[in-house]
Amino acid sequence: MADRVHRITMFKLPSEESQKTLVGLYQTLKENNSKDGKPYILSVAAGPAEPDQRSQGFTFVAKSEFASLEDMKYYDEECPAHQALKKTAMTLGVEGIMTVYFKPQVVGGVAP
Repeated sequence: MADRVHRITMFKLPSEESQKTLVGLYQTLKENNSKDGKPYILSVAAGPAEPDQRSQGFTFVAKSEFASLEDMKYYDEECPAHQALKKTAMTLGVEGIMTVYFKPQVVGGVAP
């Protein structure tokens, strides 16, 4: 797990209806991602952010994990499922996006 690339993308998407649409887009991405004929996204979790003053206006969060930076680059630049998500997401009134990614140096907790 420490070698995986973890990617967090946050959206400023004020409309609850648009947030629901984005949930559906990530569900489709989860089902349709493919590289060399096989799913390649190791995990994806997405949904509306809980209201909190620290969120700085970000209302939706998506977390994805990839086996390598190469896979994440494919996701950004070539993956048809992600390209479709981005195209539709940009019609939902997005007011801001922030993406960060990292390879963990600490992994642990009580979850398996």
